[in-house]
Parts: sequence; C-alpha cells; structure tokens
Amino acid sequence: MNAPGPEVATVRALRTDVALQLARCAQRMGVPQVEAAKRLGLPQPTLSKIINGHVSDLSLELLIRAAVRAALPLTLQTGQVPEEAGAFRSATRSPSSRPFRSKVGDAARQSLIQSEARLTPAQRLDAFLEHNQLLGVLHHAGRAAESQRVGQNSFKS
Repeated sequence: MNAPGPEVATVRALRTDVALQLARCAQRMGVPQVEAAKRLGLPQPTLSKIINGHVSDLSLELLIRAAVRAALPLTLQTGQVPEEAGAFRSATRSPSSRPFRSKVGDAARQSLIQSEARLTPAQRLDAFLEHNQLLGVLHHAGRAAESQRVGQNSFKS
C-alpha cells in the first residue's frame, strides 16, 4: 500500500493538531464533556472522538469552526514536507498587555526590528524559510515527546 501524498499527510497533521488543541481547551474549561461540547458547538460524541484522538473521519473545517467558537487562538502552518505542518496555539495576549516588561527585552525587540529593516527582500525570505524549518523541527520534536509521554502514561493505567 502506498503512503499518502504530501497533501493528505499535511491535512492529517493539521487535523490531528487542531483536535489536540481543542481537547486541551475542553480540559481547561473544567466542565463535564457534555457542557464543553455545548460551548464548542459540537455533539458530545464528536467531542469524545476529539479528546480520544479518533479524528480521521472529522473534517479539518469542522475542527477549525469549533476552535473559532472557542476563541482558541491558533496558527496553522504548512511546509515543504508534511512533517512541517501543524497547528500552534498563538499568543493569548497582545504585547502591550504583558504584565511584566523589561528594558533589556524591549531593547532586544527594538534591535531586532532595526536589524530586520536593513535586510534585503531575499535575506528576509531566507530568514523566513529558516525560521519555518526550525519551527517544523521543534514541532516534530514536540509531537515525538507527546507520543512518548502518552505511551508512558498508558503503561501506568
């Protein structure tokens, strides 16, 4: 049997990641699954599938709609290979609402902004591509660590 094409694998990775973020969101709500499902605008059996990672028959659009209803800040990323694809929780606060700011941090951000302004468009593109590759590596490592954690927890049960 042939492996799925890159488009199918990318959508599968995005679907799995959005479902994981929704499951975490439902858990953070701290309410029974029926109530969490109502808040997400989903039938309870569908939320159960999401929480248990059985999402192959759910559409990515359904998951994204639930994330929007939950006001879950997500960033979806695709890449050159399916392993670079993922859904990441975005910052929940704007930079101006940070409770603690430091002069060193502010100076570093200002320096970065000034450095970026001196880059040519080609250099910006190269930096962007390198950044996305690093995000893909980090995301893959995070998935591996999560799989290992889940595997270890299943032995404890």
